[in-house]
Amino acid sequence: MKKKMWLFVAVPVLLLVMGSMVKSPVRELSLKKSAWRMGVALYSFNRFPFSISLEKAKAAGVKYVEGFDFHKMGSDFGDKAMTDLSPSEAKTVKMLLRDKGLKMKSMYVGTAQTEADWRKAFELAKSLKVQYLVTEPKREHWDLVDELAGEFRIKVALHQHSREAGSIYWHPDSVLSAIKNHPNFGACGDLGHWVRSGLNPVESLKKLDGHLMSLHLKDLDAYGQSAKDRMVGEGTIDFEAVVAELGRQGFDGEVYVECEHNMEDNLKDVRHAVTYFDSLSP
Repeated sequence: MKKKMWLFVAVPVLLLVMGSMVKSPVRELSLKKSAWRMGVALYSFNRFPFSISLEKAKAAGVKYVEGFDFHKMGSDFGDKAMTDLSPSEAKTVKMLLRDKGLKMKSMYVGTAQTEADWRKAFELAKSLKVQYLVTEPKREHWDLVDELAGEFRIKVALHQHSREAGSIYWHPDSVLSAIKNHPNFGACGDLGHWVRSGLNPVESLKKLDGHLMSLHLKDLDAYGQSAKDRMVGEGTIDFEAVVAELGRQGFDGEVYVECEHNMEDNLKDVRHAVTYFDSLSP
C-alpha cells in the first residue's frame, strides 16, 4: 500500500517537473509577437487625395490608418476637407476603407477652435466609427473636450508636437497634467517630436506608462530644433530600447508611421519604417 501511495504522489510530481523543463511553443510565440498594431498616419501622404492615400497605405503593408481632419479628400469628395464631409460622404469613406481592408481607429483633429468645432469633430468621428481622436486642445477646452469624449464614447489621445512648434504638450509632464481629472484623456507619443524637443524617447515613454494609446513613428538625425527627418532606423533614436520599453509596459495600441520627408514620393520610406519596426517587435 505504501509503495502504491508513493507512486500515486511521485508520478504526477515528476510529470509536472518535466513539463516545466519543456518550453511551450504557444508561450514562445506569444513572447515574440508584438501586442501593438502597425499603421500609417495618412498625413504621410497628405499631397494625395484620400483614395490614393489608402492605396499607398495598403501598399505599405499595414491594416490601420490614422486620418486627419484637414485632409483634402480629392475630386471624388468635391475637394472638401475631411472635417466638412456629409453623412453620405462619411459612408463612402467607410466603404473605401473596407474595400482596401483597412481600419481607421483614430483621426487627428487640428482645426477645432470652438465648442461648435469640437462637437462637429466628435460627430464626424462617430459617423466614421473612429475610436479615438488624436489632438492638442487648448487648456480652456480640456473640460469641454473631456465631456464630449464621454458623451460620444470616443477617447482623446493628446498628441505631442515639439517645443519648437509651440505645443503646450511637448513634454510628457504637461500631458500628465492634462490627463489628471480628465478620465477620457490618454496620450499619443511622438518619437521624433520628443527628439526635436531635446527629450529622450525612452524616458518619455516611461513617464507615460499606463496612459499611452498610440505612437507616431519617425526618426531624426540629431537632437534639437535643427534636426532633420531620416529613414527610420538610420537616425539617432534607439529603437531597440523603444521596443523593449513598449514591451515592458504591455503596450497594445497602434504604432503609426508618420513620414514627413520626401512627401511627393515617400512610399518606399514608409514601407521601410513598417518593416524595420516590425522586425524589432518582441
